[in-house]
Amino acid sequence: MIQSLQGIGMTSARTRERMINRLIQQGICSHKILDVMRNTPRHIFMDEALAHRAYEDTALPIGYNQTISQPYIVAKMTELLLAASARLTCVLEIGTGCGYQTAILAQLADHVYSVERIAPLQKKAKDRLWDLKLKNVSYLHSDGGWGWPDHAPYDGILVAAAPPEIPEMLLQQMAIGGVMLIPIGKDDKQQLQRVTRTESGYDIEKLEPVVFVPFLSGRK
Repeated sequence: MIQSLQGIGMTSARTRERMINRLIQQGICSHKILDVMRNTPRHIFMDEALAHRAYEDTALPIGYNQTISQPYIVAKMTELLLAASARLTCVLEIGTGCGYQTAILAQLADHVYSVERIAPLQKKAKDRLWDLKLKNVSYLHSDGGWGWPDHAPYDGILVAAAPPEIPEMLLQQMAIGGVMLIPIGKDDKQQLQRVTRTESGYDIEKLEPVVFVPFLSGRK
């Protein structure tokens, strides 16, 4: 496992550093986020056959018609989420997926509550985070549209799939001053949005075009 975590060849520290330099060129400014991504072995979150492509700036399949987001999107959404505070206390993640984004959030927040509708994916993610000794994460196998009301309100919510509109249940679980990053739209007409809850309602900013898997209901 130690060798696997460290990486060799196309998963080595040198390859990882090229990813970090590319993120800087793409406008990621947070040294805290860059350090976390530099030290998190992205290649262990995908099948061995694709591990050599782990540090490319592209989304890659992880099974069950799901993908691991490209490093830029992971960094950008995390940076936008953290922009409102030095450290997040309570974060809700919708879409555990392979667990890579979860691992990044877990190193920057006090606790992460991660919801996933596909049980086998979440089980693999949980095992990987355990290998990384990241134990400040709680997992729920559930429909992401319901959120996780037991631990609300959240000062940060990150959604890794695109619904046609913002789920009302997620809005209700935001803390006052809390921020949600969520892609909205269908197919190739999605837009990343930042929602901030205020005393009087919600401020919504449309940020940039993105491509995510669709936000589906139910559990598998």
